[in-house]
Amino acid sequence: MKRVTTLLATVSVLAASQASAFAAEITINSFGGAYEEAHRKCVIEPFTAETGADVKIVTAYSADAFAQLRAQKDAPQFDVIHFSGGQEIVGAEEGLLAPIDPSKLSNAADLYPFAGANMEKGEGPAYQIAAIGLLYNSDELAEAPANWVDLMKPEMAEGLVLTDISNTYGLFGFLMLNQVAGGDLDNIEPGLEAVKSMLENGAYVVSKSPEIQQSFAQGGAFIAPYASDYAYTLRKAGLPVKFQQGAEGTPASYITTNLVAGRDNEDLALKFIDIELSPEAQACFADALRYTPTNSKTELPEEVAADVAYGEEGVKSLLRFDPAVIEANRADWVVEWNKAIAQ
Repeated sequence: MKRVTTLLATVSVLAASQASAFAAEITINSFGGAYEEAHRKCVIEPFTAETGADVKIVTAYSADAFAQLRAQKDAPQFDVIHFSGGQEIVGAEEGLLAPIDPSKLSNAADLYPFAGANMEKGEGPAYQIAAIGLLYNSDELAEAPANWVDLMKPEMAEGLVLTDISNTYGLFGFLMLNQVAGGDLDNIEPGLEAVKSMLENGAYVVSKSPEIQQSFAQGGAFIAPYASDYAYTLRKAGLPVKFQQGAEGTPASYITTNLVAGRDNEDLALKFIDIELSPEAQACFADALRYTPTNSKTELPEEVAADVAYGEEGVKSLLRFDPAVIEANRADWVVEWNKAIAQ
């Protein structure tokens, strides 16, 4: 009897230990609106169903979330934090984010190499990509635009909508135009000159994504450099807008999931991150919002795949402009941009 009692006690301790590992709460940030709704459906609900753990959501975009993380350095409150502006690079350097051992993630081995390249340095893996390409009215343009340089043709200008570079997607589109015009991150003058020429020929600039929708809806626009997810938004609004990757490359906004340093429930946080990297979660996000999956085993139906950079071929052309260089220069670039578009 004593042996049975001891065995039962041991089992109870193990069960309690497992329960304490999962029956807990983690804190994350999400981006609000439709994104947060998808986050709940694609990741949070499956995570809670599997672990029994609750998820506390702080609605905060990347810059605000990073500011909170810095302010909480000595007593962090987040367990998993998400960024779309490259903040994970600085966060890792400052020791705010913990290195991730890929062997602790069942889905890490299936990521495209770029997505998890610096996990062991503390830079969390990209679990989604917002691909920047060419949005076009398929009723107005019989053929999909194939090249970024095509935007510089005078005949394109009258239907061309550019987005102010205070908008991240607008900035990435501009940096790609600058690149095909002969510039780089050390020299944006070729891009500014190209924009001046476009504006002189009839193109115009908007500041926010809803203004792109308005421009397409009113019939004045038929092409715009912007993100793949927004082509889907416009189509849901009844507009015949499709997404096309430019042959010269596809600027990518990495949406990363990061492990916060200094928290005591790392295993639970890693489980959450692992679910975000799963093909099921990424297919769900792609269906809901048209973000590009980073797990190579993600399978998408044809109508969803057409809106993203999909598969080995689709992700080959993805390129990432250095977030650290962007952060260091963005304010000056905005000043130069404003001068250019005011002329």
